[in-house]
Amino acid sequence: MKKYDVIVIGSGAGGIILEAAYRAGKKCAYVDRGPLGGTCLNVGCIPSKMLIYPADRIMEIQEARKLGIDAEIKRIDFPAIMERMRQPIQESRRQMRESLKNVPNLDFYETQGHFVADYTMEVGGETVQGDKIFIVAGARPLIPPIRGLDKVKYLTNESLLNLKQLPKTVIIIGGGYIAAEYGHFLSAMGAAVTILQRAPRLIPNTEPEIAEALQKALSRRMHIYTNTEATEVKQDDKGTSVTAKDLSSGKESKFTAEQILVAAGRQSNADTLSLEKTGVKVDERGFVVVNDYLETSKPQIWALGDVIGRYMFRHVANEEAAVAWGNATDEHKHKMDYDAIPFAIFTYPQIAGVGLTQEEAARNHDVLVGAARYKDVAKGEAMMEEEGFAKAIVEKKTWKILGFHIIGPDASTLIQEVVDLMALGGGMWDLARGIHIHPALPELVLAAFEHLSDPSHQHEHVHD
Repeated sequence: MKKYDVIVIGSGAGGIILEAAYRAGKKCAYVDRGPLGGTCLNVGCIPSKMLIYPADRIMEIQEARKLGIDAEIKRIDFPAIMERMRQPIQESRRQMRESLKNVPNLDFYETQGHFVADYTMEVGGETVQGDKIFIVAGARPLIPPIRGLDKVKYLTNESLLNLKQLPKTVIIIGGGYIAAEYGHFLSAMGAAVTILQRAPRLIPNTEPEIAEALQKALSRRMHIYTNTEATEVKQDDKGTSVTAKDLSSGKESKFTAEQILVAAGRQSNADTLSLEKTGVKVDERGFVVVNDYLETSKPQIWALGDVIGRYMFRHVANEEAAVAWGNATDEHKHKMDYDAIPFAIFTYPQIAGVGLTQEEAARNHDVLVGAARYKDVAKGEAMMEEEGFAKAIVEKKTWKILGFHIIGPDASTLIQEVVDLMALGGGMWDLARGIHIHPALPELVLAAFEHLSDPSHQHEHVHD
């Protein structure tokens, strides 16, 4: 049996812990079933954004007419766009693998591992034991129990990346981040897209006004059915058909497409590790249970990232990795702070947010809410951005920023100003201390705070 100071399971944010442990002079085992680099690099943020970037350019060209520009797209080279995405990812994996070779005090096990006893794993036919273990095993697409789905071919966010040709028609089962982003991508490329969303609205954890605005924008170029549950899938020579039920009326409808994309959520990879053999608990959904210090139910074993199911973003996993390693090595432990976690959804229009929604904030706070349209500021007016807006949520007594949400151009960039302020514990008035460039889009952030009022007195949607 080989013994190690540190075992890291998973090569996404787990790489941060591995590097810290190695620099500290620890003997390390790196266990990863692949693909090397984790979800973000291989099947998540990086490839999806490399595909969405050209999709955004297509939409800008198509919408240029409102600015007095009559432009035309002559051809979209879908195979080239897909290959442009794949090549740098393959190169990154190659470089990572080369860098792990012949490193002293480090053994890389590029295979599936599982626990066989306390702090003991079997990996690639070998038995290894670790004093400290970090579970960073990630998650995979959740495949819902839809009748017939196991008998047909379907795409996930992972297998979609292997497409060589654009399907003419696509049905997307699901209405969250992945469904919205790939719905945008496939539609911009020229596919006819239908989204079947079981929940009452797209992106259910966003502000209702933002979900409404997103659906309005996307509905111009795809068919969206909310409150609609896929119940059966069949395949024949004509393609794949999906039977779906309207959850309000009970009425069934049938949809047919060349391909279907299942984007119904994420499932923890914890079930591949036999965690019960080492005393690590999981919750009813299969995610590893951790406390505020990212400690599992077993001493000297930590877990973080998608495998714990809290916030499935790489930037959160990176921060969790730093916190977990610090708690494993420092005398004074630190809690993982989730108060100012930002997110972005790279649809068209973009969505970004940080902190609480209005509904969440109102449970424990007296709040003021403010909103501003892009067209309320000079740059937004120049862009002829009619529908985008920002929404601020502030605690009434202290002026503390509780949440901020944006839909529109560059939302993922604009949100950072609020994220930084919230992370530093600043209040609304601190935002105005820095002079904002005029005319520039960050004035939108200021404008949302300038329009604060008691939400009980608000009666109309900001984007109407």
